[in-house]
Amino acid sequence: MTSLSELYTFIHSAEKLKNELRHSFTSAGRQESVADHTWRMSLMAILLSSKLDKKVNIEKLLKMIVIHDIVEIQAGDTPVPFLVGNDALKLDKELREQAAIEDVWRTLGSDIGEEIFKLWQEFEARETYEAKVANALDKLEVQVQHNEADISTWIPVEYDLIYSRRQYTAFDPVLDELRVIIEREAEEKLATAGIALRRPEGRSLEQ
Repeated sequence: MTSLSELYTFIHSAEKLKNELRHSFTSAGRQESVADHTWRMSLMAILLSSKLDKKVNIEKLLKMIVIHDIVEIQAGDTPVPFLVGNDALKLDKELREQAAIEDVWRTLGSDIGEEIFKLWQEFEARETYEAKVANALDKLEVQVQHNEADISTWIPVEYDLIYSRRQYTAFDPVLDELRVIIEREAEEKLATAGIALRRPEGRSLEQ
């Protein structure tokens, strides 16, 4: 069993996620941290869980959300826009994160460490209902934060990325409806800034 002192040491190391910065900015102009992102994902899960198309195991979902970026204690955050079209960076990210989650397992021992390792793997596989919901909230929260940030913090590749979430939300009508709301808000933000939209071919306003 993992000792209390070992858990406390890991709690100290997890503080890095409060300082690990993401590409997104807040509405006040401060760069967002990994911990900021995880907190609002958790809030979204609590607020939306009763509205989902199927009954979700909220305890498992929240655990998965809290640990889904735990690897970034060691591996750091790699912004999604930088991964577009960069297979070498994608592979490097995967290898760094796999090594990091294995270190978490070894550090925390066979009880808690194994649970976190399995939850992380489940999130990455995106096969169970909880994992699909967690992944959808992960992608949606990113766009919500971008919508709240000043348009000057966006980079051009992110203009098209507003339409990249449907593959993560299509399995659940409630999450897909929320995606549409978030997309429309992003479209309005870009239009207000005078940035031309390139709506994906075949996409209707209702999609």
